[in-house]
Amino acid sequence: MAIVLHRADRAELGAFAPKPTSTTEGQQEALHTVWTSPEGAEAGVWEATPGRFTATREGYHEVCQILSGRATLTPTGGEPVEIGPGDLLVTPAGWTGVWEVHETLRKTYLTIDLPHEL
Repeated sequence: MAIVLHRADRAELGAFAPKPTSTTEGQQEALHTVWTSPEGAEAGVWEATPGRFTATREGYHEVCQILSGRATLTPTGGEPVEIGPGDLLVTPAGWTGVWEVHETLRKTYLTIDLPHEL
């Protein structure tokens, strides 16, 4: 069975809450999880208000489609990159850096957990 979330750009999300890794007072985020798999994949829609936050992709990859808003991503030790509507973004496992959200940003996302070593 296929799972469809019509109009992800306008879909209702969960309640906004403070962004835990934000370095900007008052920055908020909300999300709507559309699907999770027993193997550790998750897909959904996420939105954040303007501000700056740190991010670490520890143990998983993330693939995002930017629906609206603008941000600058600066990987640790790397050059900043601007993202906006229509951009496809991949942050592979091990990626660390800072997001600077300039305009409220909405994205669809797919996270894929790495297999755990035994």
